[in-house]
Order: sequence, then C-alpha cells, then structure tokens
Amino acid sequence: MPGSMLRKRFGSLGAALLLLVFLCELTLSIRGQSLSWDEVDHVFAGYMSWKTADFGLNPEHPPLVKALAAIPLLGMQLTVPPPKGLAFFKDEAFLDGRDFVFAEGEAGADRIMFRSRMAAATLSLLLGILVFLAAREMFGVGAALFALTLLVFEPNLIAHGAYVTTDMGIACFMFASIFAFYRYAKSPSWGRVAVVGVAAGLALAAKHSALVLLPIGLALVLTEICWPPSGERVDQEDRKAVVLRLSGAFLVVSVIAITLLWSCYDFRFSARPGGVGMSPSLAEYAQGLKGVEPHLYVALARWHILPESYLYGLTDVRLLSNSFPTYIFGEVHAHGVWFYFPAAFLIKSTVAFLLLLLVAVYAVARGSVKGRREILFLTLPPIIYMLVAPGTGLNIGARHILPMYPFLCVLIAGAVAALAKQQRRWAYVAGVLLLWHAVSASRAYPVYLAYSNEFWGGPANTYRYLSDSNTDWGQQLKAVKQYLDGRGVKECWFAYFVDPLVHPSAYGIPCRSLPTQDTIWTHYQVDTPTTVEGPVLISAGTLTGFEFGSKVLSPYAPFQRLQPTAVIQHGVFVYDGTFAMRFASALGHVTRAMELMAGKQMDAALAEAQMAVQVDADVVQAQMILGDVLSAMGRPVEAKPHYESALALAHTMEPSVEAEWVPQIQKKMAGR
Repeated sequence: MPGSMLRKRFGSLGAALLLLVFLCELTLSIRGQSLSWDEVDHVFAGYMSWKTADFGLNPEHPPLVKALAAIPLLGMQLTVPPPKGLAFFKDEAFLDGRDFVFAEGEAGADRIMFRSRMAAATLSLLLGILVFLAAREMFGVGAALFALTLLVFEPNLIAHGAYVTTDMGIACFMFASIFAFYRYAKSPSWGRVAVVGVAAGLALAAKHSALVLLPIGLALVLTEICWPPSGERVDQEDRKAVVLRLSGAFLVVSVIAITLLWSCYDFRFSARPGGVGMSPSLAEYAQGLKGVEPHLYVALARWHILPESYLYGLTDVRLLSNSFPTYIFGEVHAHGVWFYFPAAFLIKSTVAFLLLLLVAVYAVARGSVKGRREILFLTLPPIIYMLVAPGTGLNIGARHILPMYPFLCVLIAGAVAALAKQQRRWAYVAGVLLLWHAVSASRAYPVYLAYSNEFWGGPANTYRYLSDSNTDWGQQLKAVKQYLDGRGVKECWFAYFVDPLVHPSAYGIPCRSLPTQDTIWTHYQVDTPTTVEGPVLISAGTLTGFEFGSKVLSPYAPFQRLQPTAVIQHGVFVYDGTFAMRFASALGHVTRAMELMAGKQMDAALAEAQMAVQVDADVVQAQMILGDVLSAMGRPVEAKPHYESALALAHTMEPSVEAEWVPQIQKKMAGR
C-alpha cells in the first residue's frame, strides 16, 4: 500500500477516535446539567414546526437547528399545552415551552432534553469532520489531526456543543460554506457551486448572523479577482473571465441559498399556519428600530422577499442589540462595548490556544505557510467576523464568536505543520502547547460553560469578568439539588437566573423564589418579606445585576460584598444568615402595580405602587411606577416628587446607564 494511502487511513482512524472523545465530552457534561436559558423555547418551537408548521413560535431564530433537535421527539407521546393566548409571541413560546418540556416532571424533561441535545450535538460532530477534511486538503494528514485535536478540546465548543441552541449550528455551516467556496475556487465546477449554495442556505436557516457570509464572501471573491493565488500576472481578458465566472457563481449560490431558506419555512410567507396573525404585527414590532431598518423589513415583508418569521427574527435581533445591557470586567454598560468580544476571546480561550495563534501569526508573517488562498480563506472570515461582532451590540456571550474557532484551528495546524517541516523543535513546542490546551480544558469538567483560562483565575473566577452564557446560563439546578439534599435543607430562597422560564421546583428544589429581571418581564408575581432567613441562593447572572440594567436597579448588589458559604458549579452562590430584603420586597409590589396598571385598575395599582415606596423609597423602580400611576390618573403634581427621587437615584448609576435613564425620567417629569 502506498505511504500516502496508509497515512490517509491512519489519519481517518485517528479522526474517528478524536470524534469519539468529542462525543463522550459532550454526552458526559450535558447529562449533569439542567436546562439552559433558551432550550425550552427552542425545543418546543422545533417540535411544533414539525407537528403544526407553526413558525411563529420563537421566530427570533430560524428553524433548522430547532427542527433537527426535535426529530427524536416525533415518535414520543408528548403533551402539548393549550395556548395561553398571551399578547406577546415571545411570552407564549417560552412559557408554553416550559409546560411542554416539564409536562411529565423532571424525568420526562430529562428524556426529552437528552434526545434533543444529542440530535443537536450531531452538528458539533459534523463540524469536527469538516475541520479535519479542510485541514487535510489544505495542509496534510498531520495538520488535520492537530486541527481536530484543537477543536475537540476547545472548552467553548464543548460547552455549547450539545445545547439546543443555534450557536454550534452557525459555526458548523459557516465553516462549511467557506470550505465549500475554497474548493470551488481551487477547482471550479457547477457541482461545487451547488454545494456552496446548499451550505450557505443551511447557514441562513441556522442563525441570522449567517448574513455576515455576504461581506466575507465578497471579500474572498475580491481576493480571487485582484490577488490570484498563483502570484502570476493575469491579463485583462483573463480577469474579465474570472469576474464573469464568480459573478455567475455568486448569483447561483444566492438563488440556491434563499430557496433552501424558504424550504425550511415550507415555502410559506406567513409565520403561522391558517392565516393566523402574529402579535404584535411586524410593522408594530419594527417601530422600535431607528433609521431605515424598520422600513426595510416591512418592505421585504410586503414583497414577500423573505419569510415573515425570518423577518421577525431579524427585527428581534436588532431590537435586542439596541437595548440589551452588557457586563464586562465587573461593570454594567447600557449597551454593547467595542472591546467585549476581543476580551471574551482572551478570557475564554485556553492560554495554549492563544500562544499557538501567535505562533500561526509568526509563521504566516515570515512566509513559512505556503498557499496564499489557504491563508486568506482561513484569516479573512474570523477577522471580518470579529470586526462585525461589536456592531451587533448584543454582548451576552463568547458563544457569539464560536464561528471563529474552526478557522483558527485549521490555520494554527497549517502553521505548526509548516514550521515543523523547517525546524523539528517546533513540533515539540506545538506538542507541549497542544497537551496544555487539552489539560486546561479537561480540568473544567463538567462545567465547561464557566471556563476561563489560568491568567484570569480559571472557571471559579469567570463571573468576575463576564456573565450570562459565559458562566451562568441556569444549567446548575441538578447540582443545586444535590447540594441542598446533602445539607438537608428544606427551606431556602433562590434568585434563579432563568426563573420562571424554568422553575427550580421542577428539579425538586424546595426554595421559594426571589425576584429577577425575568420574573418582572414575564409578570410572574414574587412576594418577598422584608427580612429572610438563609440559605439564600443567587445565580451569578442575577448577582452581577447586569440583566436589571444597573447595579442600582438590582436588589442583590449588597451580596456582592459578602463571602458566600459555597459556590455551586461556579454559577450559584449560597449565603447563610439573616438578610434584609426590602429592595426585593418592594419589587414584588412594583410588579403587581405594573400588572394592575396595564389592566386599567388604577386605584389598586396606586395602592401597590405606594406600598412599594413605603417598603423601600430608594428603589428606582418603585419611585418610577408610583410616578407613572399618578401621571396616568391625571395627577402630575403628585407624580413629580417621585420622578425627582428616581432622577436622583439614576444619577448614582453607571455612566452609560445614567445617560439612558436620566433623559427618560426628565421627559416624564415634563409630561411628555
């Protein structure tokens, strides 16, 4: 057997073993986790898209990954809850999804979620296969195994690899699209054009961020036209031919991709079947956007250029980008900050991976890596993605830059292979760094989600710098139950990040709920006494105060100064003792006043708002709701002192948050 064929077979065997390791990592880590924040929503939406062709549930994400995750559920006897008839489509999907997944209790939820998660994990395995194939084609078998090892032990990819979310789906299909385009550019054919179109269509159907393929694709097309990989001079006629060929390929790819996207919506424009409308309408929902965006989405809907559900998703992503707060380095910001994703990349990547990336930069800079096309196809996508990411404004997790990692894994592998051919010592350096990379990731087991590298103190300290899906996505309830059972705790309080979208009681946790931003968003009434006896449990995502929008708006800021009794899976903090909870108690009255005001029960709303201020006058939300109720009752003079109190408290907020709140309060004071 020729040596090249033997190497190829051994390489394939090595790849199969590495993929088996990857599958074990995903399976073992996910089995010990409760549901994460978005999963009930995704699973329910995917199931209903199969059963009823309803794409109006969870339209904020395209249907592909959700539908894939729901395939193993189709043969099960499951209980679909009756629609709650809620006014807002996001409320309906989340709350019905919760009732759907937990219809048969924790055991039933575990059966549903394990099947769905394993179905979603197939995309992670597919990504591993693609990385191996791409590295082998570009740099050889040795580089392919190195790249796949990097990917298999990348903690962020392990953390998200089996969640029923869209992050690994877009990482997989974005890489597939660029790899397919690379193969077409190297050896053009209409068959390869079709493969590019299918991969791009799957990316569009996986996540809205796939739209970044447009600038990436155009950049790569320009390099093919203006910078031929052979380095040879190209005359005018040849360049015109290349332009025409690539233009035609671009048109065909676009047609195939958009057709495939429409097929995922059953070639139906309406989000919901049977002519049922969405609430609110797309035009109403898009009013929260500024500039040309709302007009663009409405025009696309009017001409049926894209499915209605897809356009709802684009609108929702943009609205969240404009309104969602950011938590970075222990500080809350009103909006996204430009340095969030570069910082998250440095914190959440292993030190060894970062050093290997520096080695790759060195190898490319000194010309060790041969193949101009390979370098461009592996560097331009992550560079453009990192440049575009800060502009989204949605700074809630390093998971949003997962698509960068496959490209960097292949680039690093190619660079290491090139350097090792020139000087053998580079092979030893790379081997040591690869081992460090694997050991660092493995030490985070089973809590890969909270991973941060040694320079930042490891997973136990990630919450100090980042929040949300970087450390606490609500996935610790099984571990919380084990902890409480071990202590024999029968009474406790829990400010749980995902409550009420997932109730801790669904996992047998005996704690009473404390208010969170999501209990307020979902109008879930939480009544808290002014003093509570511990243990008090607080999720890291809630403890930071970022979802409230400011530490001044959070009832749990004082706990940040306390030493916890324990920290469960780096994401749930336990405090023992007796604690004043006047702020949290006031929020219960605020929530009830908001609900009563929305129902036009003004006298009852006034009583609750007054009680909120009486319980704790230093709560911005309490002063605001009392001012709002009084204004709505035509009593602006009485409302003004409460707005003034809220304004004074707003001046103590973080600068960017203060800049948001102060003008809003001043408008209310002026009666606008």
